[in-house]
Amino acid sequence: MSGTPEDLLVGLFALALVPLIAWRLYRGARDGRLPVYRTHLRREENRAKFGVLMAMHGLTLVLVAVVAADLLLGLGLRHRL
Repeated sequence: MSGTPEDLLVGLFALALVPLIAWRLYRGARDGRLPVYRTHLRREENRAKFGVLMAMHGLTLVLVAVVAADLLLGLGLRHRL
C-alpha cells in the first residue's frame, strides 16, 4: 500500500471506475450502442465513429486500471515516467 491518504482515495476512486467502463464496453459490443452525452451512437449509423469510441473506451479502461494499481499497490509508475 502507498503511504499517503490522497493516493489511497484516488486509487479507490479509479478502481471504482474500472467496472463502470468495462460495463460500457461490454454493452457497446453486445448491443452495438454507446452513450454519448445525452444521445446514443449506434454501430449501424457510423461504424468508424463507433469503432473509435470503443477503442477510446478500451484505452481508458487500461489507463484507469493502471492508475488504480499504481496508487493502491505503490508500484511507483508515476515516478518512473
